[in-house]
Amino acid sequence: MSLGTIVLAAGGTGGHLFPAQALAGALARRGWNIVVMTDVRFTNYATHFPGTRIETVLSSPLSSLLAPLKIAAGFAVAFFKLLRLKPAAVVGFGGYPSVPVMLGAVAAGFPAAVIEQNTVMGRANRLVQNRVARVAAAFPIARFAPKDRNKIVMTGNPLRPEVEALWGTPYEPPFPAGPLRLVVFGGSQGARVFSEIIPAALSRLPHDIKLRLSVVQQCRPEDLETVKTVYANAEIRAELNNFFTDMPRRLAEAHLVIARCGAGTMAELMAIGRPAILVPYPSAMDNHQTDNAQFLSRANAGWMVQQKDLGPDDLAQRLGSLFRSPSELAGCAEAAHKLAIPHAAENLADMVEQLTKKAA
Repeated sequence: MSLGTIVLAAGGTGGHLFPAQALAGALARRGWNIVVMTDVRFTNYATHFPGTRIETVLSSPLSSLLAPLKIAAGFAVAFFKLLRLKPAAVVGFGGYPSVPVMLGAVAAGFPAAVIEQNTVMGRANRLVQNRVARVAAAFPIARFAPKDRNKIVMTGNPLRPEVEALWGTPYEPPFPAGPLRLVVFGGSQGARVFSEIIPAALSRLPHDIKLRLSVVQQCRPEDLETVKTVYANAEIRAELNNFFTDMPRRLAEAHLVIARCGAGTMAELMAIGRPAILVPYPSAMDNHQTDNAQFLSRANAGWMVQQKDLGPDDLAQRLGSLFRSPSELAGCAEAAHKLAIPHAAENLADMVEQLTKKAA
């Protein structure tokens, strides 16, 4: 017998929907019916929510000139859909499609919470954070926290099942004359500069390191041939693709990672426990990726390098030093894993159920 309905409101990208997927699974196992309210982009991820009811609402990026009109229309639709569903709680994961749903939940008086996955409160969550009962946090919130900090609950960031399966995989530092495994990924926004700088930097490494090096790198399709040629000319073994379906396994096998600093990437590096050079995406909203990277770097759990400082010569020098310092790599891996909060999806599910009990 069902305990009732929980509505999850999330933006239509993987960064918002993968954590929602983890919470949906945890709540469904406890006996709740789940309804996901998002925008039409959700069709790309529908298979990740088997057996879940999907409701779409109209919304718009907050920077759009039409945002007020579209959000108002989405609010009206969401408000009446929520009245019909009568959810025990409504949980927002950020992203502009969550805005009309969360505004509708607050207006209708349903118990509500938002989840912030970054160290900087996102703009969608900021609109409602002072009107919801709880704010779940994956990291300590460095900027734009709610006025009432007592409503913040440190839950961690829910992880994909394939990442959870690799939680705390022992780190094996490189040994002298042994292989050196480097994983590079930056998503669609970060792959271009990585494709330009990182192969050039690796080509500058000493010959003995290049012989040991094995690179896995995510590239844009249009960059694949150019990057392949650079590595071939440098006699560096490299596996290139525009998307790796088994990236968690690749991370677990890595001696070192170079990556952007989105919330999901940070959570996965911490969960598995891997050392990383962190390059914040300079155009990220509110520069939140810098705050994310600083959280790890201040704990000696990663090395932050701003994109403007990511030159081939300096990066080659840093990489050469790290590859010759297995103890430093191992220490960083250990520090990263110590920051991870286990059982984040279950922690979130506990928080949501507490909301439903208070409203009962």
